[in-house]
Order: sequence, then C-alpha cells, then structure tokens
Amino acid sequence: MKRNLLTLGALALAGSLALAQLPSYDKSVVNEFETPKAEGEKFEKVKLKIGGGFNQSFQALSHSNTANPKMQYTETRTAKADGTVTSSVTATDLNQLVNIGTGFNTAVANLNLDLHLAEGVYMNMELYLSARHHNETWVKGGYIRFDKLPFLKSDFLDNLMEYTTIKVGHMEINYGDAHFRRTDNGNGMRNAFVENLIMDAFTTEIGAEIDVMHNGFLGSVAVTNGMINGRPLVMPEVAGVSDGVADPAFIGKLGYDKQFTGDFRGRLTGSVYYTSGSNANTLYGGDRAGSHYYGVMDNALTTSTFTSGRMNPGFGDKVTAMMGNLFLKYKGLESFTTIESASGRGRTETTGDRTASQIATELIYRFGKCEQFWIGGRYNVANMLLAGYTEDVKVDRLAVSAGWYVTKNIMAKAEYVTQNYNGFNANDIRHGGQFDGLAVQAIVGF
Repeated sequence: MKRNLLTLGALALAGSLALAQLPSYDKSVVNEFETPKAEGEKFEKVKLKIGGGFNQSFQALSHSNTANPKMQYTETRTAKADGTVTSSVTATDLNQLVNIGTGFNTAVANLNLDLHLAEGVYMNMELYLSARHHNETWVKGGYIRFDKLPFLKSDFLDNLMEYTTIKVGHMEINYGDAHFRRTDNGNGMRNAFVENLIMDAFTTEIGAEIDVMHNGFLGSVAVTNGMINGRPLVMPEVAGVSDGVADPAFIGKLGYDKQFTGDFRGRLTGSVYYTSGSNANTLYGGDRAGSHYYGVMDNALTTSTFTSGRMNPGFGDKVTAMMGNLFLKYKGLESFTTIESASGRGRTETTGDRTASQIATELIYRFGKCEQFWIGGRYNVANMLLAGYTEDVKVDRLAVSAGWYVTKNIMAKAEYVTQNYNGFNANDIRHGGQFDGLAVQAIVGF
C-alpha cells in the first residue's frame, strides 16, 4: 500500500512538472483573468497536475441590530409515570443576533485536478474538501477545455483555434471580471481582501463557452442550463409569470486588455447575463462554499447561514444582469472597479421585475522586490428592492487590508471591515444592522 501511494505521488509530481502551463493556484494567478492558452505543450500521454488551496481564518468581529423581537414558541410535553402530562413553553427571539466572539474558524480547502488529455485538450475538476456550507467533500465542477482541435484535421479550424478556447462542462460562468478576483473557499491567492463583493455574482452552470482573444481584444459567449445543477423538471405553471419550463441562460462579454508599456496595463470589459426563466437561478447565490465573515447578522452559526454579510436580490427565475469592469495597473499601484445593474424576479412573483445595483472600487499598492507586500482599500455599496419590500434597501462596506506573500505559495492577510444595513423593515433581523472588526487569513496555494 505504501509503495502504491509513493508511486502515485511520484506520477502526480512528474505530471505537475510536465504541465507547467496549466492553471496555477499560487501567486502567479494575481491579476490573471481568462486562462491563457497553453502554448507549446507536446502531448505524449495523459498527465495529471494536482493543485489546491488551504485557508485558515481568524476573526474578531462584532455586530448589532435594532430589529423588533420575532418570537418563536416551542411547546414541550412530558409524560410522567402516574399518567399525567406536563407542558413547558420555550420562547426564542429569531431576530436576536448570535453572540459571536474572537477566535479561529474551521479551515476550508480545495483540491484541483488538471489533466492533459490530448494535444491542446485539457480537463479541470475541482472539489471543496471542506466549506462553511458543506463540511464534507463536495464537487464544485469539472469541464473540458479545447485550445486545439487536432482530431478534426482542419487547417481552417487550426488557424481559428490559435485565438479561440472552447469549454464544455459544469463550470464557473464567465460573467463579469469580479469573479476572477474573489476568494473561492480555500483558493484565496487572487484576493487582496478577506471577502468578496456584497452582491457576489458567482455560480457554476452546465453549458458551453467560447472565448476569443486576439491583439488585446477579447470576446466570450456561452449558453448554459441557467441553474447550479442538472434539474430536467417542469415546475407548476404560475399564471402570467412562468410556464414552468426551465429556459437556458445566455452570457456574453466584450473587452480590451493590453500591457501598454512595461509599467502600465489596462483592461476594460462589459458583460451580460440573461435568462427568461430558469426556475432555479443562483447567479447571486451560487457559492456553495460560503462567506468569510462568519456569523455576522445571523441568529445562529450553522451551515445554513453560510452567506453572512452578503446580499442576494432573489432573482430565482428571470434575470437580466450587466456588469462593467475597469482594471488599471501602473507599476505597483492598481485599481479595479465594478459597476453592476440587474433586474429579475422569483418564479412565483406576480408583481413584476425588481431591480438591484452595485458599485465597488478598490485601490491596492503592491511593493517589495516581487510585489510580495500590499496595502489596499475597497468600498462597496449595493442597493436592491427585495421581495415584499416597497423601497430599496442599501448595504455598504468599507474594507482596508494589508498582506504578504511569504513565498509564491503562502499568503497572509489582515483586514479591518465595517458594514452597514439601511432601509430594512423593523421585523427583519438586518434592521439597523452593523458589523465591524478584524479578520485574518493564512492561505496556501499550489
């Protein structure tokens, strides 16, 4: 058994060395967006590259609210030996925030398997080994990537594929650029901050994507099933709103990305996501890992309260979303801005579409011989009309961070964050909500 494990490890290591141009999960992913085409790799046999991410966090956060009590009464009956029954009632305030303190959170981790299957053909599979939402191992997704199509033996396609990449599978959708800078459970090397945006546009869907990149111009189109998993079911009709049939989602992106000089790079993109009705859309709730602010604005710290600090407008059926992103980097100074507007509704909503919008901007200064240190700040504000509300709610966040890439595989970062909730009904646990404090993460990526 020991010999078999050693042999497997040696093969995986050899494969890793041979696949140096496949996706990386270390410091090299900083400011990387679409996966670069793997150029010049000769195929000899199927090879495997193992990668992953580990995230251990510590927090000292406090929160408060001014919501009205929302009482839940639970009756307990106890039968005695003499045949009598006693009854007691326990009252619980569902709007009372959980008493969070200072301490470590359970570590989370990802496992990535990248395979070279044929000339220009690759496969990626990713697992969440442990996460807030699923403490057990859970599949994130997997897809095949075609950088070449040699098996079709077409000169025209060979020339076309010099600038084209095709992906097919259950994969992270390419809507906007913010998802390239977020922390994905254990994989946090890309993110200079502890958490992602308030409206976290991230999900995995089943479909196909075509990316074209040439002389700085880039375009992406995709068609997916519009939901996080396979669900070939027809739901009950809702008169005038939904026919119950799951419609596909269409995703597009156009942009320009260029290293203008040795010191200056600029990237501007615009993206759109549309589905006329997918029955179970999760564009703003597709992260099966969870938030990295544990327990804030929740009445319990459980696997079901894994989106702490985030806002989901609840467009579970019809969605139209647009995102614009501007990335600028001059020497060690970089900025990244997100402007997003969305509309949609849930499957049973009959009062028309609701709207949501978000602005986020971050400024980061990287310094040191290899830009291994940084300081940064991010301001993020989201406005949305929630189901059952007549006026928009507003959530704003300010985060200030500092960090150090100890090596290309090890990162440490600390962040001070403050977040405020405005416009929520008095019976909503987020009414008058606020949290602030310190969050620290140690991350390994390889």
